[in-house]
Amino acid sequence: MYSKDDLLCFNMLESVNKIIEISTRFITIEDLKKDYIPYDAAMMNFIVIGEMASKLSDDFIEKNSEIDWHKIQGFRNIIAHDYFGIDDKVVWQIIQTKIPELQTFLIKNLNL
Repeated sequence: MYSKDDLLCFNMLESVNKIIEISTRFITIEDLKKDYIPYDAAMMNFIVIGEMASKLSDDFIEKNSEIDWHKIQGFRNIIAHDYFGIDDKVVWQIIQTKIPELQTFLIKNLNL
């Protein structure tokens, strides 16, 4: 049986995979942003990741401190509350570097 943290990680992994799938069709953030539907879908998946991260147990967060869970939650808040103030270059950098790292962690943690 899966723990609550496992289920949250499964949900995060699903959203991470969606962001990767969406972003691989584009070369730059400008290309992605021109097509607002995939851009908005990616942003919504960032919100889902942040929501799931905010529900992780303190014990899980402490045991897995190599991931900055508070930054993930903070990025969710920025997207949700300051959508039009988002720095697209930061978004693209997160997609290119942090999302694959999170994917690797989640797959390893879930033994997939």
